[in-house]
This record gives sequence, structure tokens and C-alpha cells, in this order.
Amino acid sequence: MQGTACSARRTWSNDMAENKTQPTSASTVSFINSIEDPQKRADCRKIAAMMRAATGARAKMWGANIVGFGRYHYKYASGREGDFMLTGFSPRKQALTVYIMPGFSNFTALLSQLGNYKTGKSCLYIKRLSDVDESVLKRLINASVKAMRRKYETS
Repeated sequence: MQGTACSARRTWSNDMAENKTQPTSASTVSFINSIEDPQKRADCRKIAAMMRAATGARAKMWGANIVGFGRYHYKYASGREGDFMLTGFSPRKQALTVYIMPGFSNFTALLSQLGNYKTGKSCLYIKRLSDVDESVLKRLINASVKAMRRKYETS
């Protein structure tokens, strides 16, 4: 049995209590520079700047395709615990995925002003940055990081 949080590839197996999506030493700059579509590459740079400002943390690759910022420690009632990024993004083929880790239930007012998007459990899917109001996205990222810091031990 495996569980996922959107397409974050945050998967677990029964044999392994550790989150499979771990930070790596890969270069985030090289990863972003390797994005073929120039508009998606530019969008990723802008989102990275928003996330760096929100977290005060440098970008870190999480797995092969996720650029993450900051870290929080979680512990479930089951005893499972680990660390994951506070926020991040991934330039997926279908859409740019922005990870809003606390989910969206407390951000309905911001979402109503955001523009054209879809959501998963903690994933915000946008085709391109021009489809959303960048100032609202920035406020959403900031609010998300603040919510995570209130709830979890973070670094």
C-alpha cells in the first residue's frame, strides 16, 4: 500500500517508514536552467524568489524534480515521523505544481482572488504564472509558510 500527497511523490511503503522524497545535493540552479520552455523557466525563477523570501531558506532539490524551501518535522499519531519541505514547486509537464503544505481550507479568500488554477490536497496547479495574480500567489505562499511554522517545528 502506498500513499501520496498530490504528485509530490511523497510516498511510503509498508516496509519503510521514511519519506522517499528526500533532499539531495543536486543543484537547483542547474535544474531550473535545464527547463526547456523559456516561459516555464522564468516562472520557476519568480516562484523560487517568492519562496526564498517567504522562508528565508535557500532552495534545495527534493528528489529529482522538486525545488523545496525550508523544512518541517512532522509526527503522526501512528508514530510515523520525518521531515519535509515547508514549501516548494515542480515544473511538471501538465502544470507548474506549487506545494502549499497545509492545504487550502484556510486560504479560500486568497484563492478567490488568485486566478486560473486547480488544486489537489496540498498542490496548486497553474499552467503559467500569467494565469494567476502574482501578488496573491506571494501572499498565499507567505500565509502557508506562517501556518506551517505555527503548527510544526521548522528550520
